[in-house]
Amino acid sequence: MGTPQDPTQPQPGQYGQQLPPYDPGAPLPPQQPGYQYPPPPPYGQQPGPYYGQQYGKPPVSGTQTMSIIAFVMAGIALLILPPVFGVIGIVLGVVGHRRGEKLGSAAAITSGVCLVLGMIFSYMVNVM
Repeated sequence: MGTPQDPTQPQPGQYGQQLPPYDPGAPLPPQQPGYQYPPPPPYGQQPGPYYGQQYGKPPVSGTQTMSIIAFVMAGIALLILPPVFGVIGIVLGVVGHRRGEKLGSAAAITSGVCLVLGMIFSYMVNVM
C-alpha cells in the first residue's frame, strides 16, 4: 500500500490556483482611486519632461567662476609650467561650458592656445 498523504501538502496535480484562460477582449481591472495615469502623447511627438527632467542646456547661474579661473590658468600657463596650468585651464573651461557658462568654451580654447605658446616660449628661453 501507499504511504499516507500529509493533509497540508497539495495533492499531486493540484499545485495552487488554476488561472482562467486568457481573454484579450476582457476589460481591464479598475484603477486604484486617487491616481490617474496621464494620457499618452500623440503619435510622433516626444513625451514631456517627467520628474524634474529638463531639456536643453542647464540654466546659467550668472557667475562665470570656472571660466574666470580657466582664464587665470591660461595666463599662468604662458609663464610657468605650461603643461600643468594649461591642462587645468582646459579642464576648467570645459566644466564651465558644461555647466552653462557662456565663456566656458572660450576659456578652454584660450587655455589650449596659451599652453602651446607657453611651451614655445619656454623652449626659446632655454635654447637661447
